[in-house]
Amino acid sequence: MRLQSGRLQEEPEINLVSLIDVVFCLLIFLVVTTTFDHRAALKLSLPTAQATTKVQAAEPLLLVVDADGRYYIGSNEVLKQDVDSLRQALAQAVGDDRERPVLLRGDARAPYQAMITAMDALGQLGLSNVNLATSPEAKP
Repeated sequence: MRLQSGRLQEEPEINLVSLIDVVFCLLIFLVVTTTFDHRAALKLSLPTAQATTKVQAAEPLLLVVDADGRYYIGSNEVLKQDVDSLRQALAQAVGDDRERPVLLRGDARAPYQAMITAMDALGQLGLSNVNLATSPEAKP
């Protein structure tokens, strides 16, 4: 008794093209719906002021002091919190342009000494165009 037929059996296969299409659509959906905001990296509570800010033509160097007293130049953290390390990091970021504006964004809960250290390092480098960032005062 012969149970097998004379034809060859086909091996089952999985079509990957449709799976790749689904993964590609999901990837595009995630990229389109994701927001890229550089201010979302650090949660700062800026002090308030009544004066309005002036718009400057040159791109300022951003120096951030967070609530723990850590320093960030642009998006890079300065590892040590002393004046010498901060001055060296600022000198690398600024280069030879001592007229470049600097925007100092300090958290309202930042230690006072951290802000003074930042201004001291800026002064030692000869950077005199320093602006302090504030948020507008809430009106009742």
